[in-house]
Amino acid sequence: MRAIGHLIWAIPEGYIPRESTGPSPEMLSHETACILNTGEDPADVEIYVFFSNREPAGPYHVQVPARRTRHLRFNDLDDPEPIPRGTDYASLLIANVPIVVQHTRLDSRQAANALISTIAFPS
Repeated sequence: MRAIGHLIWAIPEGYIPRESTGPSPEMLSHETACILNTGEDPADVEIYVFFSNREPAGPYHVQVPARRTRHLRFNDLDDPEPIPRGTDYASLLIANVPIVVQHTRLDSRQAANALISTIAFPS
């Protein structure tokens, strides 16, 4: 199968609400990078997180096996540091092979949940 996508992706919008309603982990408020690797080689991905009031965090290291997808919750990133809740941020994903990235947020602060999703910006 042919690899599709780009090596660099930007997600300018990020925010993990502090509160959630409903059962965890399914209804925990979260941000997700859905990463698709259609190629024959594993994708080694570095993630950098940018803030409005401090230097970036990262790199966070993630691997997506060949011909697989990985739905990575930013809530689960903790090395080199956890992503702060209730704080605006943006992220940059840099891969060694072409990947496709989609961004999704579940905001479950209220019982009427909100889910947004969009394709990240490729470069």
